[in-house]
Amino acid sequence: MLKEFKEFAMKGNVVDLAVGVVIGAAFGKIVTSLVNDIIMPFVGWITGGVNFTHLNLLIKPAQGTIPAVTLNYGNFIQSLIDFLIIAFAIFLLIRLINKMRAQAEEPAAVGPSDEVVLLTEIRDSLKK
Repeated sequence: MLKEFKEFAMKGNVVDLAVGVVIGAAFGKIVTSLVNDIIMPFVGWITGGVNFTHLNLLIKPAQGTIPAVTLNYGNFIQSLIDFLIIAFAIFLLIRLINKMRAQAEEPAAVGPSDEVVLLTEIRDSLKK
């Protein structure tokens, strides 16, 4: 059983997946920092610092030491807005990377082949 597990764990797909998870976690920190430290200050400035996390619906009021039961729909709205901002930021980043990659892969302009040049000369000669 140990041998089978070792073969399974050392397969290329499992190792690739593990590397992807580790890199994804590190990339998640970068994206979180990008959104929280660079994008959100501008969004907060534009929206006047709107924060929905305090919005809730009281289901049962607090009684003594028992806390109130609330439906915190404001947290959901704030998480949804955060997700949309993060998704849009990643979209713009991937779009920029793809555009730069496409420009790097564009082949240099190549003139017509020798056969085309020869055929063009023959055509021009026949016209004369």
